[in-house]
This record gives sequence, structure tokens and C-alpha cells, in this order.
Amino acid sequence: MSFDTISVIGLGYIGLPTAAMFASHKKKVIGVDVNQHAVDTINKGQIHIVEPDLDMLVHAAVAEGYLRATINPEPADAFLIAVPTPFLPIANEGDIPKPDLKYIEAAAKAIAPVLKKGDLVILESTSPVGATEQMAEWLAQARTDLTFPQTSGEDSDIRVAHCPERVLPGHVVRELVENDRVIGGLTNKCSETAVELYKTFVKGDCVITNARTAEMAKLTENSCRDVQIAFANELSIICDKLDIDVWELISLANRHPRINILQPGPGVGGHCIAVDPWFIVAKTPKEARLIHTARLVNDSKPDWVINKVKVAITDFLQANPNRTVKDITIACYGLAFKPDIDDLRESPALNIVKTINQIHRGTILAIEPNISSLPKGLEGLELADFSNGDVNADIHVLLVDHKEFKSVKKLNGITIDTKGIW
Repeated sequence: MSFDTISVIGLGYIGLPTAAMFASHKKKVIGVDVNQHAVDTINKGQIHIVEPDLDMLVHAAVAEGYLRATINPEPADAFLIAVPTPFLPIANEGDIPKPDLKYIEAAAKAIAPVLKKGDLVILESTSPVGATEQMAEWLAQARTDLTFPQTSGEDSDIRVAHCPERVLPGHVVRELVENDRVIGGLTNKCSETAVELYKTFVKGDCVITNARTAEMAKLTENSCRDVQIAFANELSIICDKLDIDVWELISLANRHPRINILQPGPGVGGHCIAVDPWFIVAKTPKEARLIHTARLVNDSKPDWVINKVKVAITDFLQANPNRTVKDITIACYGLAFKPDIDDLRESPALNIVKTINQIHRGTILAIEPNISSLPKGLEGLELADFSNGDVNADIHVLLVDHKEFKSVKKLNGITIDTKGIW
């Protein structure tokens, strides 16, 4: 079919690059977001997020008239929903986080009035299994004059599918084009129509499955990584107790042709790996025992790092009896959730620094070469300059292995290296 106009609901880290990609291929794109600042910024040909090469795509698309942002949905031929899927508040410590579909529901109800026969609706948001079917129900309840796949099958007026994003922050523009896409329609025609849409710019394979399997595929990919990281993080804790260099150990073990242990760190962050496994655990709590345990291991690793800092403070005071806690300067290297980006979402490094800020009465230096100002929660700290690589501190805590930090040769004071680069 012909997709003359495409609407993208949610103009964040996934929605905006996707909208810009369609627009760069001469499709008329209407971006929708509840954030007026984001809408105004995009309509000026600028971007409100940080992603390499995206600014040029958006500027050209807006200048050429192919991309426009607005607050309210307008008629289109295809609607892509890329809104957040957060968790409901946890009542008691230790409870399993449960996903909150309020933004998907709001997006469905917002586009329902402008739907017409023949339209395609795709849920791109990372979602628990069954979310696409639930979205289709919300649409059907709002538009009783139209038919939907769950009741009319292949003959439905509206096509519905799930197509999860599978891109890496910092490489989104390239990976949107090159990566394979998993297409999960509620019917075969839904899948085929979605493939036709994505082939506008996707050079990778578009692999067809059903909606539930597509939802589970994204969750599985990130849960697998989470389990692998949890093994490395647990191994690092064991080795610390046994006085073994975990970095040397992993290097030796990985010389086996069928072993590939990942590198440990201060925890797991980002908007995917630290979040997606909980969708599986919440849906099948009795069955997802390994996935649940991996989440607990990775979520507890920042506490282990904090305890190492407390021990370092004690050791420093014992070695320097003429100094007080207020005299100790702690330098924290890295706030982002992974190397060489500015993304702080779900960052264990950021949460560790926030905790150190709460427990330490002395000076704390936050060193993050990829940002220009400190985020909320770190007010009062100094964003230290690392341009010359010379940081004067008593305790150095390496949390993110940014390329700038790898050139450090020698530091005076106690060093806590959670990434094994020093």
C-alpha cells in the first residue's frame, strides 16, 4: 500500500530518529509529542536529545518540509507509537516492579479519533507480552465503527503490529538502517503491511513473527545480556573476597575457545538492559528465576561499590590520623551508563555518585567529559575538568571507562577501579 503520511507518536531517543529517517526518504512525517519544548525545537530544525548525525537529518527534513512536529495527532496512513513504558510505584521493598502501560493507552486513545480504514498502527515501545493486543483493544473500544484484527482477522479495517527497536545509543541513525527488524503482526497481513512500511529505509532483514513473540524477542535479547553481566559482576565480588584479580582471571578463562565472559562493572544501566528483564519477571515471576536473580545481582553491585568507598575512607583516615573526613576529596570518574556517551538514564555510576554525595562530608569531584552541567541530585558538587588528566584527590573511583580515562598512567591516593582499566 501507499504510505503518503506517517505519524510517529513520541519524539524521544527512538521516535525522533525514526521520524527523521522516514522523512529523509521523502515521506511526509508528522511527529507527535506532549512536550511542547520538544515540538518547538524540532520545528526549528533542531533536536532536544543527543545522538550523532541526528541533528543534520532533522534539520534537512524540516527545511525540506518533510518533517513537522505537533502536540495533537493528525490523520496519517501509518502510526508508530514510541512512548515510554515505565513501572508502577513499588509498595514494599523487594516487590517485583510491574510495567505501567498508561503512556501506550494514552497514545492509542489519542490517535483513535483520526484513524481511517486501511491505516496501520505499530507499537515500537518495549512492552510486556500482550501489550500489542491490549493496545488493539483500546483502539477498538474507541472506534466501534472500524474493525480490528482481534475480531476480524485478515479482513480488519486497521492493521496492528509490534516492531521493537533494537538500536544502540550513539549509533541509532546507522543501526536503524542496517539492523534486522522483528515484525510481529496480529495477522499475516498486519505483518506484511508493516514490512512494506519499514522497507522504506531498512536495509536489514525484516523477519516476520507474531506480536507476542516479537515482544518477547526484545525482552529476551536484553535479559540474556543482563544474565551474562550478572555472572561477571558476581564473579568480581567472589574474586575480591578471595584476593584474585578478576580481570586476569577472565582473560585466562576467555582463552578457552568456547568461553566468552563479559567484563564486570559497577552495575547495569541504560533504558533497556536494566529495565526489560523486569517485564518478563513481572509476567512470569515463578518461572523467571534465573532472570530475576540476575537483576538482583546487578542491582546490588552499586551497593558493593559504595561499601568499597566506605572502606577506602576508613583506610585513608587510619593512614592519615591528622586528617578528618571533611579533609578527604573523592574523585568520581564517569556518570553515564556506558562509555563515551552523555546518556545518564538508569546509570549505576550516577546513582553511586549520588549516594557518595549523601554519605561523604568532604569534597566530591564529578568527572564526566561528555556533559556540560551536572544533573538533578548532584547540586553542590563540582563538575571537574579532565582536559589535562590531572585530578587532585585522595580517593579515585573509576565508574565508566570513557576513552579519556584510559590514558591515565598514575594517580596519587587510593584507587577503586570498577572497570579494570587502571
